Amino acid sequence: MILAAGLGTRMRPLTLTTPKPLLQVGGKALIQYHVERLAAAGFSELLINHAWLGDQVEAFLGDGKRFGVRIRYSAEGEPLETGGGIFRVLDWLSPQGEPFAVVNGDVFTDYPFARLPRRLDGQAHLVLVDNPPQHPQGDFALRDGRVLQEGAERHTFSGVSVLSPRLFEGCEPGAFALAPLLRRAMAAGEVSGERYKGYWVDVGTVERLRQVDRDLRVWDRSTNVNRS
Repeated sequence: MILAAGLGTRMRPLTLTTPKPLLQVGGKALIQYHVERLAAAGFSELLINHAWLGDQVEAFLGDGKRFGVRIRYSAEGEPLETGGGIFRVLDWLSPQGEPFAVVNGDVFTDYPFARLPRRLDGQAHLVLVDNPPQHPQGDFALRDGRVLQEGAERHTFSGVSVLSPRLFEGCEPGAFALAPLLRRAMAAGEVSGERYKGYWVDVGTVERLRQVDRDLRVWDRSTNVNRS
């Protein structure tokens, strides 16, 4: 599942007429990078939720055939937050109780999605990264492959994860956050994790969008790649 239902208010005026997933860096829409990299990693079925200007996302990506995947959509109207958005489509994501991958649509990373675990030892697996300047306090700690709420060295949740439907036991339809569910699972020792040291940016502001665009164009020049 690619989470793409944010309103993009911090990206205005760019997002007044274009949904954040379709903003471009390096000559491509942000969400296109996720779709292509997930396809390259062997994922064949994707679900994308959307809200603000979501019809543009559907029109751009279509059924996913040109990317070698099958794409379905969850049109939320009003955003349901991360937890509520996932819970709404849980039966599709996990019809037989199997784990599923979730990627935030507003991050840019070269994380190799093929490395994500196909099975879980617990309720969730989180990819953590070094703390960016705008979030120096981090989110969680990592010790011996387990994610903890507290620790001497904290890292930032990248927005890339594998989740079990067991994480959502007891939830009701509606808008709710994912973080409290993860913290509950951490308290029970049910969250594994890894630290990724490659490229990752939370594309939450216009400046960080421009940063990714600059980085990609520098990389393209150094490798003679044409993304147009």
